[in-house]
Amino acid sequence: MSPNLQGSLFMVAAMLGFAIEDALFKAAVAGISPGLGTFFFGLIGLMIYAGLLRRAGERVWTRAYLSKTLLVRSGFEVMGRLFFALALAFAPLSVTSAILQAAPLVVTLGAALVLGEKVGPMRWTAMAVGFAGVLLILRPTPAGFEASALFAVLAMIGFACRDLATRASPPEISAMQLGIPGFLTVTAAGLVILAFEPGAPSLPTGSSALLILATGVTGVCAYTALTRAMRSGDVAVVAPFRYSRLLFALVIAVLVFAETPDLPMLAGAALIVGSGLFTLWRSDRAARAARAARSS
Repeated sequence: MSPNLQGSLFMVAAMLGFAIEDALFKAAVAGISPGLGTFFFGLIGLMIYAGLLRRAGERVWTRAYLSKTLLVRSGFEVMGRLFFALALAFAPLSVTSAILQAAPLVVTLGAALVLGEKVGPMRWTAMAVGFAGVLLILRPTPAGFEASALFAVLAMIGFACRDLATRASPPEISAMQLGIPGFLTVTAAGLVILAFEPGAPSLPTGSSALLILATGVTGVCAYTALTRAMRSGDVAVVAPFRYSRLLFALVIAVLVFAETPDLPMLAGAALIVGSGLFTLWRSDRAARAARAARSS
């Protein structure tokens, strides 16, 4: 299996996990505050990763977490998680997920400018088509741009920059070890939100507690798949498969939250998925041509 195909499959698996995580979190914050939900989500993920690392014989804490790259990564993780929690709490799941699909554009731009990866005109065209699909879904207008949409935009920027920092993270840190600073920052983001929430927080009980626990378990699985994806293949090829999250989110939004996507939203989703598949097809064709040239 080629690194690009492996990275793409990990990305699709991660996006399915994140779509389920989003739905669980959105359902949980119907009974508790976004800050408290984010805090417990981070704490649960942190404990799961610590247990997995101990079982695997890997170090839970390493000084590499304090490297410049990981500190930058953690800062963007806090930004992404903070605003994403607010977006999930106050905006429809389908709209929030759609805005996040602009992240591959930011990741691709960063890969070209910061990491020095080559991005050809066809890939840029595919990215532009995907972004057009996002705009078709959102149909943004100055009058219609609400605060909840701004939360999602800021979350998207934070997550995209986090993924770039993941790509440049020290290679001696495993995918599981990256979960420790990752969920530490989620916990910190929850504390930041709590600091600005009115009233005293109350512990989650009943269904809310179960939903937060399920959110943490699902988040760990998705987070691990994401770090593996961002360390496999070319960023410009793997990143577009973030778009699959939108399809998963649309299905969940319809079946669970009774949201009703209209024709423009469905057409935009088709453009988004098509751009990602085209990017992978172009990459595989180029790889086959290069192998044929070396063997001749």
